[in-house]
Amino acid sequence: MIPDETIERIRESADIVQVIGEYVELRRTGADYRGPCPFHQGTNRNFSVSPKKKIYYCFVCHEGGDVFTFLQKRLGMDWPAAVKLVAEKSGIEVREVERDKRDGPDPRARFWEMNAAAAEYFTRYLWEELNAGPARDYLAQRGISEEVANRFALGFAPREIGLMRASLNSLGYDDDALLEGGFMVKREENTEPRPRFRGRLMFPILDVSGRHVGFGGRVIGEGEPKYLNSPETPVFSKGKLLYGLNVAKLAARREERMLVVEGYFDVVRLMAAGVEEVVAPLGTAMTEDQARLVTRYAKKVYLLYDADAPGQKAAFRSGDELLRQGAAVHVVTLPDGEDPDSYVARHGADGLRARLGEAVDLFERKVQILERAGWFGDLAGKRRALDRLLPTIRATADPLMRDIYIARASEASGVSRELLAEEARRVVSPRASQIAPERAGARRDDFTAPDGAPDMEGPPPGMNEGPPPEEFVPQRPFLKRRGDRRGGDRRGWVEERPAIRGWGKVTGKTALVERELLRALFHQRPQLEMVAEKLGTNGFRVPAYRRIFATLLAAEEDAPVDAIAAALSPEDVVTMQQQLLVEPEAVGDAASVVVHSINKLRAFEIEEELAALEEQRRAATGDAQDTLLRRIQQLGAEMRELGLKGLKTEGFRKRRA
Repeated sequence: MIPDETIERIRESADIVQVIGEYVELRRTGADYRGPCPFHQGTNRNFSVSPKKKIYYCFVCHEGGDVFTFLQKRLGMDWPAAVKLVAEKSGIEVREVERDKRDGPDPRARFWEMNAAAAEYFTRYLWEELNAGPARDYLAQRGISEEVANRFALGFAPREIGLMRASLNSLGYDDDALLEGGFMVKREENTEPRPRFRGRLMFPILDVSGRHVGFGGRVIGEGEPKYLNSPETPVFSKGKLLYGLNVAKLAARREERMLVVEGYFDVVRLMAAGVEEVVAPLGTAMTEDQARLVTRYAKKVYLLYDADAPGQKAAFRSGDELLRQGAAVHVVTLPDGEDPDSYVARHGADGLRARLGEAVDLFERKVQILERAGWFGDLAGKRRALDRLLPTIRATADPLMRDIYIARASEASGVSRELLAEEARRVVSPRASQIAPERAGARRDDFTAPDGAPDMEGPPPGMNEGPPPEEFVPQRPFLKRRGDRRGGDRRGWVEERPAIRGWGKVTGKTALVERELLRALFHQRPQLEMVAEKLGTNGFRVPAYRRIFATLLAAEEDAPVDAIAAALSPEDVVTMQQQLLVEPEAVGDAASVVVHSINKLRAFEIEEELAALEEQRRAATGDAQDTLLRRIQQLGAEMRELGLKGLKTEGFRKRRA
């Protein structure tokens, strides 16, 4: 089986004109190429190939498709052979993924079918059942007609517990399948499963190939959270999908731009108005995978987020992620109190297109906001303003745009371009945002506590000396789902850990890194499960941070801070407010902080294990000593992969030599 990501990369990289030109005599006509149709043996040039849209079409026999379809129909090749041939011509290596049953169907097919069946049920319930009246009224209030709602297959999940379950059971999907697909949840082992979605307007979510993979549900009436998505399943990963992309991808290629909005209704409204090159992340923060999807189809991106402060903050975070993927990012400013849905409802597609023409570059928009707020008026303000601009400069993959941004920041702040360029080249650590002004020249990878911070060199207050609790043992965790399932909530993770001798005490270094990692995770919720996989659910050594992380992991990704605090003890709430939520903007590039912090924490574990191995090596002889030295070499190699150099690793290598 060839992964979907590989197929998309091959399709995007292929020169469709060159491939088809080997079998058809093509001549350039405007932006496209024309030739005689090879399917009905035509003699006139009615066969068109579009390098921009990556498709071909005959205006006589109406044959059309992409580069893979052409090879299948023209040469009689099967699908995998066509994909491999195009990959070979494009210089892309194809690595197939083994299935459990090579001749059987795709194991994900049952999830696609189950989601499609559920979508049909929700849509039917919305329009045929009396209990769905409030949902129909809500759509009418939003100005969404039945025709538009049906175009996007909107539906309604009933509040009654057994209705959806009985309907899908009758189609052959038993309770185990519904649990695995994320339609039912089981809070405790011996309780009856309950529907995940109840009393919600349902938005089917399709992948880039148009297959049903999950849902987003908007509560009708009172209830929290306002929006709820499907859980992680073999076909649904919230951080790797974009709502509307299955439709927007072709329009984005045609218009050479992509619009990014916040919500489902924004996408529905814009597409219904005729603006189809629009997508929405499944939550406010765009992930690296989502940004990569956007830039696969268009390099010019317009951000149309709400005009309020949370909307602006989400737009800037998404913009930085898009800049990392080489996009040219523009911010569209809407009037106060407006969002894309309401604006298009009032002014139509033409009004929105006029706003697009007034869009401002992401970095320029940041500078404008800081200038209007007076941040460049004094020395302290300039420092704070540059702290907010530098992450965007660092995120910019295009070297020319990075230089332009540096010049603009220099103009606004009066700081020399050379100094700003040097600062932008620095690798920022979690420690950077905590450097006191008088220590601004300190090393950026210095993880000692800043002046005035609590002394954290020893164990925190309340931790007794003596044997540590088992959860503090510094181990490298490996996590998997119980029963290899991906349904349900995040509490389904179990840990498999190889034993490592010794235990990890809490030092000033580890505590400070853990604090900054946790702070960054409040801004990078999609990375929570990745961190859990790397560190384990008990991977935080500071007890309060460990409890807060576990609560954050179990919460919905878009859960407000108040909801997270409600699940914590009063002491942990105080810790969160005092240490983790103070000056949230100071986190800077949260995604980089997460990666750097994980690497640092792993480096601390390696150093601790090396210390234990040193004691064993001194007493070992013969084969035992060789085994220990091999392990030391493995740890040294891992340290080098992390990009961090351990002094102990160097010492071991010299002694062995």
